[in-house]
Amino acid sequence: MKRTWIIDTTKKLDEKVEIKGWVQTRRDHGKLIFIDVRDRSGIIQAVFWAGRDKELFKQASKLRSEYVVKLEGIVQARGEKQINDDLPTGRVELAVTKLEILNTSETPVFEIEKASETSEELRMQYRYLDLRSERMAENIKKRHQTIKLIRDELNQEEFYEIETPYLTKGTPEGAREFIVPARLSKGKYFVLPQSPQQFKQLLMTGGVERYFQIARCFRDEDTRGDRQAEFTQMDLEASFVSKEEIMELNEKLLIKIVETLYPEKHIQEVPFPRITYKEAMEKYGTDRPDIRLDKNDPNLLAFCWIIDFPMFEKTNKEEHHGAYGEWTFTHNPFSAPIDEHLELLRNKERIGDIVASQYDIVLNGYEIGGGSIRNHRADDLIKTLEIIGHSKEAIETNFGHMLKAFRFGAPPHGGIAWGLDRLIMILQNEPSIRDVIAFPKTGDSRDLLMDAPNVVDKRQLKDLGLK
Repeated sequence: MKRTWIIDTTKKLDEKVEIKGWVQTRRDHGKLIFIDVRDRSGIIQAVFWAGRDKELFKQASKLRSEYVVKLEGIVQARGEKQINDDLPTGRVELAVTKLEILNTSETPVFEIEKASETSEELRMQYRYLDLRSERMAENIKKRHQTIKLIRDELNQEEFYEIETPYLTKGTPEGAREFIVPARLSKGKYFVLPQSPQQFKQLLMTGGVERYFQIARCFRDEDTRGDRQAEFTQMDLEASFVSKEEIMELNEKLLIKIVETLYPEKHIQEVPFPRITYKEAMEKYGTDRPDIRLDKNDPNLLAFCWIIDFPMFEKTNKEEHHGAYGEWTFTHNPFSAPIDEHLELLRNKERIGDIVASQYDIVLNGYEIGGGSIRNHRADDLIKTLEIIGHSKEAIETNFGHMLKAFRFGAPPHGGIAWGLDRLIMILQNEPSIRDVIAFPKTGDSRDLLMDAPNVVDKRQLKDLGLK
């Protein structure tokens, strides 16, 4: 018999079905045993009668929480007093005719149905149990649906999904990088990418024209509720486009996600308001303003664009963002200035006045994405890197591959990257991105489930040419 998802039992009244899942609870009522069985789609009540099948009833009496079971039975309507309208399957139950225990379970360290009341540390240590909870199952489902919708929509817009390397060359882009020793090149290292930024620009140079990727990115930095050391981006780049076209495409995509997957939510204003960096700082004191008219409404989404960022700022001595001089970049070194300020860049004049072609998308006080039109001419990228203090030697060493590519006819291009984890966190009304990631790290970047990071043994170090 083909398995039936529990949620689909409502469509199979009086039919024989087979379901598989986990026992959530068992309730004994003399000659009746009720169990709640759960799969990822939902929960159904299953019933055993002592007077109908004594052996089956005896077998059911052995069931405990989180036992894995296969049940066959007839879907029947519940009695009037047993109807539970809080449950999608609350008007039916399974009259069991056959039970197979596929696996037993130790007593869980916390009740699955009360996982949200459990400490985060314990939930992360036993993440496989936490993932069984209704809350986490819904978060993971919505994450999948969001990514699928993005893929479908961008395919319609004729974007190619292309994977870029995880092992790459270290270049100073701002954040600290994870270093990966290379066994076949002793004493040398790869780094894990902070973003696919350089590769997607090289794809534009390669004539791909429209690229996207659901990309894994890595930054060896402190984590917070809305950040992780490894995270997922929706990364997008296109050639021969204007800032307006990129922004319109992203608005269309975000609106589609909300309308399709979150119909209970409403967007405060469409098109999304555009606020200059100067206006945002003067009015809200931040470039990530929460412009909701009603901050107590959990279903209100207030998107806005922040534009006209300064391209450079004075160097923060404590955090250089990869710069070594008087100036550093505000976002990344690959953004182009607005057309009106291109000559200021080329002449290194009024550096503090240069406005970047940067655009950030903000949702309910969180930056969920950022992008820009890029420098596509080698000389303009060199000027940017010189302003932030890189020597000619350092420029050639770190960025020579991009400069060489740009000299072979790089087209004008631009793009954006969303923090997918952060976007889904907001849409799901979760306080932390850890609750929309299957296997997250703690606030201090530890993996409690796998007990990582762990110590490298001496044999591995020797193999890598390390002491």
